[in-house]
Amino acid sequence: MANPTIDDNGLTHRDERLRRPSGVASVQLGDTKVTFVPDGAIQGRPRAWLPDSTDEFWAAHPEYLDDSGHMVASVGGLLVEHGDRALLIDAGFGPYDLPADPATPNGAMRGGSLPANLAALGRAPDRIEAVAFSHLHPDHLGWATHPEPGGDRPLLAQAEYLVAAPEWAPYADAEGGVVRDASIEALAPRVRTVSDDQEIFPGVRVRIAAGHTAGHAEFVITGGGRRLIAFGDSLHSPVQVEHPDWSCVYDHDPVRAAAHRRRLVAELAEPDTIGFGLHFADVVFGRVRRDGRGLRWEPLEGGSVVDAE
Repeated sequence: MANPTIDDNGLTHRDERLRRPSGVASVQLGDTKVTFVPDGAIQGRPRAWLPDSTDEFWAAHPEYLDDSGHMVASVGGLLVEHGDRALLIDAGFGPYDLPADPATPNGAMRGGSLPANLAALGRAPDRIEAVAFSHLHPDHLGWATHPEPGGDRPLLAQAEYLVAAPEWAPYADAEGGVVRDASIEALAPRVRTVSDDQEIFPGVRVRIAAGHTAGHAEFVITGGGRRLIAFGDSLHSPVQVEHPDWSCVYDHDPVRAAAHRRRLVAELAEPDTIGFGLHFADVVFGRVRRDGRGLRWEPLEGGSVVDAE
């Protein structure tokens, strides 16, 4: 095996992937193709995003930080294709380009590339039958509430919107209406609530995993004798594989989120299991492996389409 390439800063190629956003990447699971469709990226101040982390940790692990000292989170959607059918899991951030705000845990935030990336993949948005949301934060709603670029027609015109019932419940009043929130109101006419363990697409089941939000959902995709767990915001960074007790500042219930994360990391280490981390920089697809230091995230390597064997 060739030695890894090391740049002038002492970082390997794998390290570089931890500090930049992902491009298009795909995994083949039998007859099902699963593709990350990028929309943009969000920067995070490391001690603000993961308040239980330490300055000493970040000083010892510069590979997780970009040149400005921020963590890097990809944003986008996960396209699941089976035959002629297509499902999108989460819908990116949308057409925004926001500067860093010192009053928040975030650095710069940008989106907007999901429509062009869908086009490059040959998937017309109106041929996506549903969008399943892990939860209802803005960096996951994105294009579900915006028209197609340059027009006033919804980008995902034919899609119904699938939301876990406990995630939708806080937005519905006693008469079945919707709490006043512009983005939520835009979704409401097309929302169908789904339940735990419900199959929503061939080989795709919902798994409700509260913690990040009250009704946060993961999606378990099976095919070819393997499974992929799209775990949404149960994990925000590969750092949390090694430190599952470090909850994100945006976790609704940090204690419950950490308890679930510990179970999830152990599950991701099981045979024939791969993970998809939406916010995992340029290592969105991977496995959990054990080495001398404990459990760690091992990115899938290969070309644009990786057989997940």
